[in-house]
Amino acid sequence: MKPKLRNRARSALATYRKMRARLLFRFPYPTVDLYSWRPKTGGVNFGDELGRVVTTLMLARRGMTLEDETKKPSQLLTIGSVMHFASEGAVVWGSGVNGKARSDIYEFENLDVRACRGPRTKAWLEQRGINVPAVFGDPALLLPILTHGRFSATKNSQKIVFVPNLFDDMEQLDIPANVTVVKPTQSWNNVVAEILEARFVVSSSLHGIIVAEAFGIPAQFIAVSKEENEFKYNDYYEGTGRNRFTVARTIEEAIDLGGEDLPDFDPQPLMEAFPYDLWKS
Repeated sequence: MKPKLRNRARSALATYRKMRARLLFRFPYPTVDLYSWRPKTGGVNFGDELGRVVTTLMLARRGMTLEDETKKPSQLLTIGSVMHFASEGAVVWGSGVNGKARSDIYEFENLDVRACRGPRTKAWLEQRGINVPAVFGDPALLLPILTHGRFSATKNSQKIVFVPNLFDDMEQLDIPANVTVVKPTQSWNNVVAEILEARFVVSSSLHGIIVAEAFGIPAQFIAVSKEENEFKYNDYYEGTGRNRFTVARTIEEAIDLGGEDLPDFDPQPLMEAFPYDLWKS
């Protein structure tokens, strides 16, 4: 890993641990500590925000909340390449390994994995002696089910949307006049709504691809940043039944490629793997 990326990973890990220490005192009783990564700038990245959104919606199905008192404190990791933020014994539901993070910043020896993003994360964890069930899928794929018709794809639109990765250098890109840029720093619901106005999505943001595909919109991955490791994209595609995918280098090339086949994804195993037991009082 390059020194710049290594320092970024270590800084993010230190920030999380400080934040978690504060959160442990937020309530005078044990709760589930759901990890959500946020930029140090204080802004948001919509893909990371989806972890809290999906978890909240899953809990609501059983009349539970993240603020409920539990038998004991626990840590839960859901959406995102956030495995390196896991504490010993943390529960994992749909998370993935970060291909940019050095192995020596992973400080756990054991995790309670209920599901993970894809087979590459499964293999990585199993190499560390951690048991991982063959239940794959990013939980953002559940949005069409969990939002009960709040969002729907326009489908008849001629709109093409580009969703950049948070760290992309936009000056590298030639953006055609007929392409709308959807910034990932907006609220999650506005990003989802804008993606669903498109007939086709070009995205270097993994969750731009996932949200589009979840609602049946074809999407094409474009590699913009040299710093963005392709591990998470391979992990997601393989976890949804696609062992190969194309990588565009320009937006025009992405449009010409036309996107991947839609996922082969059964939501039921992922939903059944949700760790409701953590909220037993």
